Amino acid sequence: MAAPVYPVWVTRWASGQWRQKKRPPVIRPTRPLVLADKVANRKEKAGEATCITEMSVMMACWKQNDFNDAACAEEIRMFYDCVAKAEKERKNLNKDTLSSQGNMSSSKVNKLLRRFPQITRYV
Repeated sequence: MAAPVYPVWVTRWASGQWRQKKRPPVIRPTRPLVLADKVANRKEKAGEATCITEMSVMMACWKQNDFNDAACAEEIRMFYDCVAKAEKERKNLNKDTLSSQGNMSSSKVNKLLRRFPQITRYV
């Protein structure tokens, strides 16, 4: 049975001939090494849930009182206060700043890339 025939570059690589020149083979990129003018639109990951404790207390009260809102007015008010506070904090956090993970949304990145496009050629 005859030995398999490999391309020339495989035999050079296997024999270590490229090492004799003391540098690895040249790797040419298939695309130009510049940033694109836009990024893909991605949904932001959902944050952690807020007001879970207040909601569970409110639902437990409803269950005990046959879903009577009048008997659970204090728990409902506490839940709505918590929701309003969490919404206010979320709006303050999203005012053109980085999110808590330090990442920007894709729409903000696209807006910045439109303002500052990549220079692909020298003038």
